[in-house]
Amino acid sequence: MDTHYKRIRVEEKIIILDLGSQYTQLIARRIRELRVYCEIIPYNRTVALDTVKGVILSGSPFSVRDPNAPVPAINAIKGKLPLLGICYGAQFLAHQYGGEVLPSKTREYGRANLLITDIASKLLKDVENNSQVWMSHGDTIVKIPGHYKVIGSTREVYIGAYEINGESTYGLQFHPEVYHTKEGMRVLKNFVVDICGCRQSWTAESFIENTVNALKIQLDNDKVILGLSGGVDSSVAALLLNKAIGNNLICIFVDNGLLRKNEFENVLALYREMGLIVIGVDARKLFLDELMDIIDPEIKRKIIGRNFIRVFEQEAKKIKDVKWLAQGTIYPDVIESVSVNGPSVTIKSHHNVGGLPQEMNLKVVEPLRLLFKDEVRRVGKSLSLNPQILNRHPFPGPGLAIRIISDVTAEKVALLQEVDDIFIKGLHEHGLYDKVWQAAAILLPVQSVGVMGDERTYENVIALRAVTSMDGMTADWAQLSYDFLATISNRIINGIKGVNRVVYDISSKPPATIEWE
Repeated sequence: MDTHYKRIRVEEKIIILDLGSQYTQLIARRIRELRVYCEIIPYNRTVALDTVKGVILSGSPFSVRDPNAPVPAINAIKGKLPLLGICYGAQFLAHQYGGEVLPSKTREYGRANLLITDIASKLLKDVENNSQVWMSHGDTIVKIPGHYKVIGSTREVYIGAYEINGESTYGLQFHPEVYHTKEGMRVLKNFVVDICGCRQSWTAESFIENTVNALKIQLDNDKVILGLSGGVDSSVAALLLNKAIGNNLICIFVDNGLLRKNEFENVLALYREMGLIVIGVDARKLFLDELMDIIDPEIKRKIIGRNFIRVFEQEAKKIKDVKWLAQGTIYPDVIESVSVNGPSVTIKSHHNVGGLPQEMNLKVVEPLRLLFKDEVRRVGKSLSLNPQILNRHPFPGPGLAIRIISDVTAEKVALLQEVDDIFIKGLHEHGLYDKVWQAAAILLPVQSVGVMGDERTYENVIALRAVTSMDGMTADWAQLSYDFLATISNRIINGIKGVNRVVYDISSKPPATIEWE
Protein backbone atom coordinates (compact mmCIF):
# COMPACT_ATOMS: atom_id res chain seq x y z
CA MET A 1 0.00 0.00 0.00
CA ASP A 2 1.27 3.44 -0.93
CA THR A 3 1.59 5.51 2.24
CA HIS A 4 2.34 8.70 0.32
CA TYR A 5 1.38 11.78 2.31
CA LYS A 6 1.59 15.39 1.26
CA ARG A 7 2.91 17.21 4.32
CA ILE A 8 1.09 20.36 5.34
CA ARG A 9 3.52 23.24 5.15
CA VAL A 10 3.94 25.38 8.24
CA GLU A 11 5.61 28.77 8.18
CA GLU A 12 7.55 28.25 11.40
CA LYS A 13 8.28 25.41 13.76
CA ILE A 14 10.34 24.16 16.66
CA ILE A 15 12.13 20.82 16.31
CA ILE A 16 12.61 18.51 19.29
CA LEU A 17 15.41 16.01 18.79
CA ASP A 18 14.23 12.94 20.69
CA LEU A 19 17.00 11.32 22.73
CA GLY A 20 14.64 8.88 24.44
CA SER A 21 13.08 10.80 27.33
CA GLN A 22 9.73 9.78 28.74
CA TYR A 23 8.88 13.50 28.72
CA THR A 24 9.56 14.23 25.04
CA GLN A 25 5.90 14.23 24.01
CA LEU A 26 5.12 16.47 26.96
CA ILE A 27 7.64 19.08 25.76
CA ALA A 28 5.91 19.09 22.38
CA ARG A 29 2.46 19.43 23.92
CA ARG A 30 3.56 22.36 26.07
CA ILE A 31 4.96 24.17 23.04
CA ARG A 32 1.76 23.49 21.09
CA GLU A 33 -0.13 25.05 24.03
CA LEU A 34 1.84 28.22 23.27
CA ARG A 35 0.27 28.10 19.78
CA VAL A 36 3.60 27.23 18.20
CA TYR A 37 3.92 24.21 15.93
CA CYS A 38 6.64 21.71 16.77
CA GLU A 39 7.73 18.27 15.63
CA ILE A 40 9.52 15.42 17.38
CA ILE A 41 12.34 13.97 15.29
CA PRO A 42 14.59 11.03 16.22
CA TYR A 43 18.01 12.47 17.08
CA ASN A 44 19.69 10.40 14.35
CA ARG A 45 17.51 11.64 11.51
CA THR A 46 18.50 14.39 9.08
CA VAL A 47 16.49 17.53 9.78
CA ALA A 48 15.39 20.00 7.10
CA LEU A 49 15.92 23.41 8.68
CA ASP A 50 14.19 25.68 6.16
CA THR A 51 11.26 26.65 8.43
CA VAL A 52 12.84 25.74 11.79
CA LYS A 53 13.05 28.63 14.27
CA GLY A 54 14.71 26.71 17.10
CA VAL A 55 15.77 23.26 18.31
CA ILE A 56 15.36 21.44 21.64
CA LEU A 57 17.43 18.46 22.78
CA SER A 58 15.32 16.19 24.99
CA GLY A 59 16.31 14.17 28.02
CA SER A 60 17.43 10.55 27.81
CA PRO A 61 17.65 7.44 30.01
CA PHE A 62 21.37 7.24 29.11
CA SER A 63 24.36 8.91 30.71
CA VAL A 64 26.52 11.04 28.39
CA ARG A 65 29.45 8.95 29.64
CA ASP A 66 28.00 5.68 28.32
CA PRO A 67 29.86 4.36 25.26
CA ASN A 68 26.57 3.89 23.39
CA ALA A 69 25.01 7.19 24.53
CA PRO A 70 23.04 9.01 21.80
CA VAL A 71 25.04 11.72 20.03
CA PRO A 72 22.85 14.12 18.04
CA ALA A 73 24.42 15.78 15.01
CA ILE A 74 24.02 19.49 15.77
CA ASN A 75 26.89 21.07 13.85
CA ALA A 76 24.45 22.69 11.44
CA ILE A 77 22.33 23.93 14.38
CA LYS A 78 24.52 25.07 17.27
CA GLY A 79 25.41 28.73 16.98
CA LYS A 80 23.18 29.14 13.92
CA LEU A 81 19.72 28.54 15.44
CA PRO A 82 18.49 28.94 19.04
CA LEU A 83 19.19 25.69 20.87
CA LEU A 84 17.90 24.45 24.24
CA GLY A 85 19.15 21.32 25.99
CA ILE A 86 16.92 19.81 28.67
CA CYS A 87 18.39 17.41 31.27
CA TYR A 88 20.48 14.96 29.15
CA GLY A 89 20.41 17.58 26.38
CA ALA A 90 22.04 20.09 28.73
CA GLN A 91 24.58 17.53 29.91
CA PHE A 92 25.42 16.65 26.30
CA LEU A 93 26.05 20.31 25.38
CA ALA A 94 28.39 20.63 28.35
CA HIS A 95 30.17 17.28 27.94
CA GLN A 96 30.59 17.47 24.14
CA TYR A 97 32.25 20.88 24.14
CA GLY A 98 34.79 20.57 26.95
CA GLY A 99 32.80 20.43 30.19
CA GLU A 100 32.52 17.53 32.63
CA VAL A 101 29.57 15.42 33.71
CA LEU A 102 29.87 12.98 36.65
CA PRO A 103 27.54 10.72 38.62
CA SER A 104 25.65 12.80 41.15
CA LYS A 105 26.82 12.58 44.77
CA THR A 106 23.20 13.14 45.72
CA ARG A 107 20.84 11.81 43.07
CA GLU A 108 18.30 14.56 42.59
CA TYR A 109 14.79 13.38 41.77
CA GLY A 110 11.78 15.54 42.50
CA ARG A 111 11.19 19.10 43.62
CA ALA A 112 13.93 21.68 43.96
CA ASN A 113 14.06 25.48 44.03
CA LEU A 114 15.79 27.53 41.36
CA LEU A 115 18.02 30.43 42.41
CA ILE A 116 18.46 32.73 39.41
CA THR A 117 22.08 33.88 39.28
CA ASP A 118 21.81 36.02 36.15
CA ILE A 119 18.68 38.18 36.03
CA ALA A 120 19.68 39.45 32.57
CA SER A 121 19.25 36.00 31.01
CA LYS A 122 16.59 35.97 28.28
CA LEU A 123 15.72 32.37 29.09
CA LEU A 124 14.80 33.10 32.71
CA LYS A 125 13.22 36.50 32.09
CA ASP A 126 10.32 37.21 34.51
CA VAL A 127 10.77 33.83 36.21
CA GLU A 128 10.26 34.21 39.94
CA ASN A 129 13.42 33.65 41.96
CA ASN A 130 13.42 30.52 44.12
CA SER A 131 10.45 29.05 42.22
CA GLN A 132 9.90 25.29 42.29
CA VAL A 133 11.41 23.14 39.51
CA TRP A 134 11.42 19.39 38.87
CA MET A 135 14.65 17.41 38.71
CA SER A 136 15.10 13.87 37.40
CA HIS A 137 18.73 12.93 36.85
CA GLY A 138 21.51 10.68 38.09
CA ASP A 139 24.38 12.70 36.60
CA THR A 140 25.47 16.25 37.38
CA ILE A 141 27.28 18.84 35.28
CA VAL A 142 30.29 19.69 37.44
CA LYS A 143 32.20 21.82 34.91
CA ILE A 144 31.17 23.89 31.89
CA PRO A 145 33.43 25.25 29.14
CA GLY A 146 34.92 28.69 29.73
CA HIS A 147 32.56 30.55 27.39
CA TYR A 148 29.47 29.08 29.13
CA LYS A 149 27.79 31.02 31.95
CA VAL A 150 25.73 29.70 34.87
CA ILE A 151 22.34 31.43 35.04
CA GLY A 152 20.57 29.29 37.65
CA SER A 153 21.37 26.94 40.55
CA THR A 154 19.58 24.79 43.12
CA ARG A 155 20.72 23.85 46.60
CA GLU A 156 22.19 20.56 45.34
CA VAL A 157 23.15 21.50 41.77
CA TYR A 158 25.29 24.56 41.11
CA ILE A 159 24.99 24.31 37.31
CA GLY A 160 21.20 24.11 37.19
CA ALA A 161 20.89 26.31 34.09
CA TYR A 162 23.43 27.91 31.76
CA GLU A 163 23.81 29.80 28.52
CA ILE A 164 26.66 30.18 26.01
CA ASN A 165 28.14 33.63 25.55
CA GLY A 166 27.75 34.92 21.99
CA GLU A 167 25.09 32.44 20.85
CA SER A 168 21.48 31.56 21.67
CA THR A 169 22.31 28.19 23.21
CA TYR A 170 20.98 27.22 26.65
CA GLY A 171 20.93 24.25 29.01
CA LEU A 172 18.49 23.33 31.77
CA GLN A 173 19.18 20.54 34.24
CA PHE A 174 15.52 20.64 35.34
CA HIS A 175 12.40 19.80 33.32
CA PRO A 176 10.39 22.92 32.40
CA GLU A 177 7.70 20.85 30.66
CA VAL A 178 6.34 19.05 33.74
CA TYR A 179 3.53 20.36 35.90
CA HIS A 180 5.72 20.45 39.02
CA THR A 181 7.99 23.12 37.51
CA LYS A 182 5.76 26.02 38.48
CA GLU A 183 7.06 28.50 35.92
CA GLY A 184 8.05 26.00 33.26
CA MET A 185 5.67 27.47 30.70
CA ARG A 186 7.24 30.89 31.23
CA VAL A 187 10.69 29.41 30.55
CA LEU A 188 9.46 27.65 27.40
CA LYS A 189 7.69 30.77 26.21
CA ASN A 190 10.85 32.79 26.75
CA PHE A 191 12.74 30.36 24.53
CA VAL A 192 10.11 29.75 21.85
CA VAL A 193 8.64 33.24 21.53
CA ASP A 194 11.28 35.72 22.70
CA ILE A 195 14.47 33.90 21.72
CA CYS A 196 13.27 31.93 18.66
CA GLY A 197 10.86 34.65 17.53
CA CYS A 198 7.84 32.39 16.89
CA ARG A 199 4.61 34.29 16.25
CA GLN A 200 2.20 31.89 18.02
CA SER A 201 0.03 31.40 14.94
CA TRP A 202 -0.62 27.65 15.33
CA THR A 203 -4.39 27.58 16.02
CA ALA A 204 -7.27 25.24 15.25
CA GLU A 205 -8.51 27.69 12.64
CA SER A 206 -5.15 27.99 10.90
CA PHE A 207 -4.78 24.20 10.92
CA ILE A 208 -8.22 23.73 9.34
CA GLU A 209 -7.52 26.28 6.61
CA ASN A 210 -4.08 24.86 5.78
CA THR A 211 -5.25 21.25 5.93
CA VAL A 212 -8.34 21.71 3.77
CA ASN A 213 -6.30 23.57 1.14
CA ALA A 214 -3.63 20.85 1.17
CA LEU A 215 -6.25 18.08 0.91
CA LYS A 216 -7.89 19.77 -2.08
CA ILE A 217 -4.55 19.81 -3.89
CA GLN A 218 -3.55 16.31 -2.79
CA LEU A 219 -6.83 14.53 -3.52
CA ASP A 220 -8.10 16.62 -6.43
CA ASN A 221 -11.23 14.82 -7.71
CA ASP A 222 -10.32 11.36 -6.39
CA LYS A 223 -12.63 9.20 -4.30
CA VAL A 224 -11.66 8.48 -0.69
CA ILE A 225 -12.96 5.89 1.77
CA LEU A 226 -12.79 6.22 5.55
CA GLY A 227 -13.72 3.78 8.29
CA LEU A 228 -15.68 5.57 11.01
CA SER A 229 -15.68 4.37 14.61
CA GLY A 230 -17.96 6.86 16.33
CA GLY A 231 -14.95 8.35 18.09
CA VAL A 232 -13.46 11.83 17.92
CA ASP A 233 -10.44 11.12 15.69
CA SER A 234 -12.20 9.46 12.76
CA SER A 235 -15.10 11.92 13.02
CA VAL A 236 -12.86 15.00 12.85
CA ALA A 237 -10.93 13.44 9.96
CA ALA A 238 -14.24 12.92 8.16
CA LEU A 239 -15.30 16.54 8.64
CA LEU A 240 -11.98 17.86 7.31
CA LEU A 241 -12.16 15.61 4.26
CA ASN A 242 -15.81 16.44 3.68
CA LYS A 243 -14.94 20.14 3.77
CA ALA A 244 -12.20 19.54 1.20
CA ILE A 245 -13.75 17.03 -1.22
CA GLY A 246 -17.46 16.80 -0.33
CA ASN A 247 -19.27 13.80 -1.84
CA ASN A 248 -16.02 12.20 -2.98
CA LEU A 249 -15.64 10.98 0.61
CA ILE A 250 -17.48 7.72 1.34
CA CYS A 251 -17.47 6.54 4.96
CA ILE A 252 -18.04 3.03 6.27
CA PHE A 253 -19.37 2.43 9.79
CA VAL A 254 -19.34 -1.20 10.92
CA ASP A 255 -21.56 -2.57 13.69
CA ASN A 256 -19.44 -5.34 15.17
CA GLY A 257 -22.02 -6.18 17.83
CA LEU A 258 -19.69 -4.84 20.54
CA LEU A 259 -20.78 -1.21 20.63
CA ARG A 260 -22.72 0.52 23.40
CA LYS A 261 -26.50 0.26 23.61
CA ASN A 262 -28.16 1.76 20.48
CA GLU A 263 -24.82 3.28 19.50
CA PHE A 264 -24.84 2.10 15.90
CA GLU A 265 -28.23 3.63 15.11
CA ASN A 266 -27.62 6.84 17.08
CA VAL A 267 -24.14 7.57 15.72
CA LEU A 268 -25.16 6.69 12.16
CA ALA A 269 -27.99 9.24 12.40
CA LEU A 270 -25.58 11.88 13.75
CA TYR A 271 -23.14 11.29 10.90
CA ARG A 272 -25.87 11.69 8.31
CA GLU A 273 -27.04 14.90 9.99
CA MET A 274 -23.47 16.16 9.54
CA GLY A 275 -23.85 15.72 5.77
CA LEU A 276 -21.55 12.71 5.48
CA ILE A 277 -22.13 9.86 3.05
CA VAL A 278 -22.04 6.83 5.36
CA ILE A 279 -22.57 3.15 4.60
CA GLY A 280 -23.76 1.35 7.73
CA VAL A 281 -22.85 -2.35 7.87
CA ASP A 282 -24.50 -4.82 10.25
CA ALA A 283 -21.78 -7.44 10.89
CA ARG A 284 -22.79 -8.44 14.41
CA LYS A 285 -23.26 -12.13 13.70
CA LEU A 286 -19.86 -12.49 12.00
CA PHE A 287 -17.96 -10.97 14.94
CA LEU A 288 -19.88 -12.72 17.70
CA ASP A 289 -19.68 -16.12 15.99
CA GLU A 290 -15.89 -15.88 15.68
CA LEU A 291 -15.49 -14.73 19.30
CA MET A 292 -17.33 -17.76 20.65
CA ASP A 293 -15.31 -19.50 23.41
CA ILE A 294 -12.40 -17.03 23.11
CA ILE A 295 -11.07 -15.80 26.48
CA ASP A 296 -7.57 -14.45 25.74
CA PRO A 297 -7.87 -10.67 25.19
CA GLU A 298 -5.08 -10.54 22.60
CA ILE A 299 -6.78 -13.23 20.53
CA LYS A 300 -10.05 -11.28 20.86
CA ARG A 301 -8.31 -8.20 19.49
CA LYS A 302 -6.83 -10.10 16.55
CA ILE A 303 -10.18 -11.65 15.65
CA ILE A 304 -11.94 -8.29 15.81
CA GLY A 305 -9.21 -6.55 13.81
CA ARG A 306 -9.13 -9.29 11.18
CA ASN A 307 -12.88 -9.27 10.73
CA PHE A 308 -13.05 -5.49 10.57
CA ILE A 309 -10.55 -5.60 7.70
CA ARG A 310 -12.58 -8.33 6.03
CA VAL A 311 -15.84 -6.38 6.26
CA PHE A 312 -14.23 -3.08 5.31
CA GLU A 313 -12.58 -4.64 2.27
CA GLN A 314 -15.86 -6.22 1.12
CA GLU A 315 -17.68 -2.89 1.35
CA ALA A 316 -14.83 -0.90 -0.21
CA LYS A 317 -14.78 -3.17 -3.27
CA LYS A 318 -18.41 -2.25 -3.96
CA ILE A 319 -17.38 1.39 -4.46
CA LYS A 320 -15.95 2.15 -7.88
CA ASP A 321 -12.79 4.14 -8.60
CA VAL A 322 -11.59 4.58 -5.01
CA LYS A 323 -7.95 5.71 -4.88
CA TRP A 324 -7.39 6.74 -1.25
CA LEU A 325 -7.86 5.31 2.21
CA ALA A 326 -8.27 7.98 4.89
CA GLN A 327 -7.36 7.26 8.51
CA GLY A 328 -7.70 9.07 11.82
CA THR A 329 -4.02 8.64 12.73
CA ILE A 330 -2.91 11.25 15.29
CA TYR A 331 0.56 12.44 16.25
CA PRO A 332 1.24 10.08 19.19
CA ASP A 333 0.57 7.14 16.81
CA VAL A 334 3.21 8.49 14.44
CA ILE A 335 5.75 9.16 17.19
CA GLU A 336 5.28 5.78 18.86
CA SER A 337 5.75 3.88 15.62
CA VAL A 338 9.17 5.43 14.98
CA SER A 339 12.06 3.54 16.53
CA VAL A 340 15.11 5.53 17.54
CA ASN A 341 18.43 3.73 17.66
CA GLY A 342 19.11 2.99 21.31
CA PRO A 343 17.18 5.10 23.81
CA SER A 344 13.71 4.98 22.29
CA VAL A 345 12.00 1.76 21.47
CA THR A 346 8.83 1.25 19.50
CA ILE A 347 6.03 1.34 22.08
CA LYS A 348 3.41 -0.07 19.73
CA SER A 349 3.04 -0.56 16.03
CA HIS A 350 1.26 2.14 14.11
CA HIS A 351 -2.22 0.83 14.78
CA ASN A 352 -4.00 2.72 12.00
CA VAL A 353 -1.61 2.03 9.13
CA GLY A 354 -0.95 -1.54 8.09
CA GLY A 355 -3.24 -4.51 8.21
CA LEU A 356 -5.42 -3.63 5.23
CA PRO A 357 -4.70 -5.99 2.35
CA GLN A 358 -1.99 -4.95 -0.08
CA GLU A 359 -4.22 -5.85 -3.04
CA MET A 360 -6.54 -2.96 -2.21
CA ASN A 361 -3.75 -0.82 -3.69
CA LEU A 362 -4.87 2.41 -2.04
CA LYS A 363 -2.85 5.47 -1.14
CA VAL A 364 -3.18 6.66 2.46
CA VAL A 365 -4.21 10.13 3.58
CA GLU A 366 -4.01 11.07 7.27
CA PRO A 367 -5.30 14.61 7.87
CA LEU A 368 -4.78 14.49 11.66
CA ARG A 369 -1.27 13.07 11.79
CA LEU A 370 0.15 16.39 13.06
CA LEU A 371 -2.20 16.69 16.05
CA PHE A 372 -2.28 15.58 19.67
CA LYS A 373 -5.61 14.40 21.08
CA ASP A 374 -6.49 17.68 22.76
CA GLU A 375 -5.76 19.50 19.50
CA VAL A 376 -8.07 17.12 17.63
CA ARG A 377 -10.88 18.10 19.99
CA ARG A 378 -10.17 21.81 19.47
CA VAL A 379 -10.28 21.32 15.70
CA GLY A 380 -13.51 19.34 16.06
CA LYS A 381 -15.04 22.15 18.07
CA SER A 382 -14.04 24.70 15.42
CA LEU A 383 -15.67 22.44 12.80
CA SER A 384 -18.88 22.34 14.91
CA LEU A 385 -18.66 18.59 15.46
CA ASN A 386 -21.74 17.42 17.36
CA PRO A 387 -20.97 17.58 21.13
CA GLN A 388 -22.25 14.01 21.56
CA ILE A 389 -19.24 12.85 19.54
CA LEU A 390 -16.81 15.68 20.35
CA ASN A 391 -17.04 15.24 24.12
CA ARG A 392 -17.35 11.48 24.07
CA HIS A 393 -15.11 9.43 26.34
CA PRO A 394 -12.48 7.26 24.64
CA PHE A 395 -13.88 3.84 23.75
CA PRO A 396 -11.66 0.85 22.95
CA GLY A 397 -11.45 -0.37 19.37
CA PRO A 398 -12.41 -3.96 20.37
CA GLY A 399 -15.44 -2.49 22.17
CA LEU A 400 -17.17 -4.41 24.92
CA ALA A 401 -15.29 -7.61 24.04
CA ILE A 402 -12.41 -6.52 26.30
CA ARG A 403 -14.80 -5.41 29.04
CA ILE A 404 -16.17 -8.94 29.25
CA ILE A 405 -13.44 -10.76 31.15
CA SER A 406 -14.35 -14.17 29.75
CA ASP A 407 -15.76 -15.56 26.52
CA VAL A 408 -18.03 -13.21 24.58
CA THR A 409 -21.64 -14.13 23.91
CA ALA A 410 -24.60 -12.12 22.62
CA GLU A 411 -26.24 -12.51 26.04
CA LYS A 412 -23.23 -11.13 27.91
CA VAL A 413 -22.94 -8.22 25.48
CA ALA A 414 -26.62 -7.39 25.91
CA LEU A 415 -26.28 -7.48 29.71
CA LEU A 416 -23.18 -5.29 29.70
CA GLN A 417 -24.78 -2.82 27.29
CA GLU A 418 -27.64 -2.30 29.75
CA VAL A 419 -25.27 -1.87 32.69
CA ASP A 420 -23.04 0.51 30.74
CA ASP A 421 -26.10 2.53 29.71
CA ILE A 422 -27.15 3.01 33.33
CA PHE A 423 -23.64 4.09 34.36
CA ILE A 424 -23.08 6.55 31.49
CA LYS A 425 -26.56 8.06 31.78
CA GLY A 426 -26.00 8.43 35.52
CA LEU A 427 -22.77 10.35 34.94
CA HIS A 428 -24.61 12.71 32.58
CA GLU A 429 -27.55 13.10 34.95
CA HIS A 430 -25.31 14.08 37.87
CA GLY A 431 -23.08 16.45 35.85
CA LEU A 432 -20.07 14.13 36.13
CA TYR A 433 -19.56 12.92 32.57
CA ASP A 434 -17.35 15.83 31.45
CA LYS A 435 -15.33 15.66 34.69
CA VAL A 436 -14.28 12.07 33.96
CA TRP A 437 -11.77 11.12 31.25
CA GLN A 438 -13.16 7.63 30.72
CA ALA A 439 -15.78 5.43 32.35
CA ALA A 440 -16.53 1.77 31.87
CA ALA A 441 -18.49 -1.14 33.24
CA ILE A 442 -16.69 -4.49 33.30
CA LEU A 443 -18.38 -7.87 33.48
CA LEU A 444 -16.23 -10.05 35.74
CA PRO A 445 -15.76 -13.81 35.26
CA VAL A 446 -17.07 -14.58 38.74
CA GLN A 447 -20.46 -14.95 40.36
CA SER A 448 -21.39 -14.16 43.91
CA VAL A 449 -24.05 -15.09 46.44
CA GLY A 450 -26.79 -12.57 47.06
CA VAL A 451 -30.26 -12.26 48.55
CA MET A 452 -33.21 -10.75 46.69
CA GLY A 453 -36.44 -10.84 48.64
CA ASP A 454 -36.37 -14.15 50.43
CA GLU A 455 -34.45 -15.92 47.70
CA ARG A 456 -30.79 -16.75 47.46
CA THR A 457 -29.15 -15.64 44.21
CA TYR A 458 -25.90 -16.60 42.55
CA GLU A 459 -25.28 -14.05 39.84
CA ASN A 460 -22.79 -11.81 38.04
CA VAL A 461 -20.44 -9.18 39.47
CA ILE A 462 -19.95 -5.83 37.73
CA ALA A 463 -16.92 -3.60 38.28
CA LEU A 464 -17.34 0.10 37.58
CA ARG A 465 -14.28 2.04 36.45
CA ALA A 466 -13.93 5.83 36.10
CA VAL A 467 -10.68 7.77 35.79
CA THR A 468 -9.48 11.33 35.50
CA SER A 469 -6.59 12.12 33.17
CA MET A 470 -5.10 14.74 30.87
CA ASP A 471 -4.15 12.43 28.01
CA GLY A 472 -4.65 8.82 29.10
CA MET A 473 -0.91 8.22 29.54
CA THR A 474 -1.39 8.38 33.32
CA ALA A 475 -4.70 8.36 35.17
CA ASP A 476 -6.16 8.58 38.67
CA TRP A 477 -9.32 6.82 39.73
CA ALA A 478 -12.19 9.28 39.84
CA GLN A 479 -13.32 9.95 43.40
CA LEU A 480 -17.04 9.75 42.69
CA SER A 481 -19.26 10.32 45.71
CA TYR A 482 -20.57 7.43 47.77
CA ASP A 483 -24.12 8.68 47.17
CA PHE A 484 -23.65 8.58 43.40
CA LEU A 485 -22.07 5.11 43.46
CA ALA A 486 -24.86 3.84 45.73
CA THR A 487 -27.47 5.20 43.33
CA ILE A 488 -25.85 3.58 40.30
CA SER A 489 -25.31 0.29 42.14
CA ASN A 490 -28.96 0.14 43.14
CA ARG A 491 -30.15 0.94 39.62
CA ILE A 492 -27.96 -1.81 38.15
CA ILE A 493 -28.85 -4.52 40.66
CA ASN A 494 -32.56 -3.69 40.72
CA GLY A 495 -32.85 -3.10 36.97
CA ILE A 496 -30.61 -5.72 35.37
CA LYS A 497 -31.53 -9.35 35.81
CA GLY A 498 -28.39 -11.41 36.28
CA VAL A 499 -26.38 -8.92 38.39
CA ASN A 500 -26.38 -8.97 42.18
CA ARG A 501 -23.13 -7.21 43.09
CA VAL A 502 -21.35 -4.00 41.98
CA VAL A 503 -17.79 -3.02 42.96
CA TYR A 504 -15.77 0.14 42.17
CA ASP A 505 -12.18 0.05 40.85
CA ILE A 506 -9.89 2.43 42.78
CA SER A 507 -6.65 1.63 40.91
CA SER A 508 -4.57 4.33 39.22
CA LYS A 509 -2.45 4.12 36.06
CA PRO A 510 0.28 3.14 36.66
CA PRO A 511 0.42 0.48 38.00
CA ALA A 512 -2.96 -0.55 36.60
CA THR A 513 -4.20 0.27 33.10
CA ILE A 514 -7.45 2.08 32.36
CA GLU A 515 -9.04 -0.92 30.65
CA TRP A 516 -8.92 -4.26 32.40
CA GLU A 517 -7.81 -6.15 29.28
